[in-house]
Amino acid sequence: MTKTTQPTSSQADNVTMSGDGLYSLVTVGAKHVIDAAYPMVKAALDSLNLDHNFTFLDTGCADGGTSLAMVGKLIKAVRQKSAGLPIQIVYADQPRNDYNALVKTIHGLTPLDSYHGKHENVFALFSGTSFYQPILPAGSLNLGFSATAMHWLSRKPGNISDHVHAVGASGKELAAFQEQGRRDWETILLNRSKELKPGGKLVLVNFGKDEQGRYLGNTGGINMFDTFNAIWQSFVNDKTITQEEYVNMTLPQYYNTVEEFSAPLLDRNSAVFASGLRLDSIETRIVKCPFAEDYKEHGDAEKFSREYIPTIRTWNESTYFAGLSTERPMQQRKAIIENYYETYKKMVASKPKDHAMDYVHSYMTISKI
Repeated sequence: MTKTTQPTSSQADNVTMSGDGLYSLVTVGAKHVIDAAYPMVKAALDSLNLDHNFTFLDTGCADGGTSLAMVGKLIKAVRQKSAGLPIQIVYADQPRNDYNALVKTIHGLTPLDSYHGKHENVFALFSGTSFYQPILPAGSLNLGFSATAMHWLSRKPGNISDHVHAVGASGKELAAFQEQGRRDWETILLNRSKELKPGGKLVLVNFGKDEQGRYLGNTGGINMFDTFNAIWQSFVNDKTITQEEYVNMTLPQYYNTVEEFSAPLLDRNSAVFASGLRLDSIETRIVKCPFAEDYKEHGDAEKFSREYIPTIRTWNESTYFAGLSTERPMQQRKAIIENYYETYKKMVASKPKDHAMDYVHSYMTISKI
């Protein structure tokens, strides 16, 4: 039985989603992923025996907008199951998250339609605690949820010498990310296991590699992460950035396979299995890039490139910016970042049919016995 230690406070170094509500406005694909998970969430709810209240936890929630419609449907389903039952919706993310945007989203102060104020006895709560730490009291959680978040590692186990992401790593560098991914997945599961009531459920929708080896932005056409890497390497070659800066831009992410996700839930000798968690189901799905799908209809390459780049920028800009030397003036660093995304935008516009960020996820339902 392996022993899991708590990660340090550096669990999200240099990683933030875009703030001021921008994240949900430009990541419609992430919403589609969550919408597709609702039948699993509803099935999990239907299996629960509810007592004096219902607690739902959305971890890695960002600004709350991508799950807003799903949570609204869930509240209605709880009401049909048990009228008048107090409902707690707990939103949790890392301390660097934009909580101003999150609170505004949930309270209906953005263009997004919120459930808040439309139901009696519904309480929205906000936690600045990541899923790598305990969030709720033991035995208090009915249904836990997370989507498109747990690929972010608690720490970067090192840099990758010739790529910006673990999908392009090999040898010892890849092995370090695999091991960090294994430990982090175990930590997440053990924390949620403690919080779940007996009979409680988790519905987790995580980026990963599917059975054909496909992953985000690599389902055909030009490989998105290889494109990221090629642009930054070209910036090294023309001395826009240094080799050290390039290496420091390694994204602290790892995409588990179905086998890696399943392992601690099936291994009778694992701490996760011993904690009472069981894998009900797991399957991989691809949700098409909404911007590439729209391009098939409108055929405007410039429009596609303008809409496509911002959704990528929301989640990788902070890491790239942090990789640049602080000895550079701030304006110079900003100019390099703008140059990078403008270069990428031109590449997309020149070959629009070859670019897409299709989402590849493992959809899991997990039970606590």
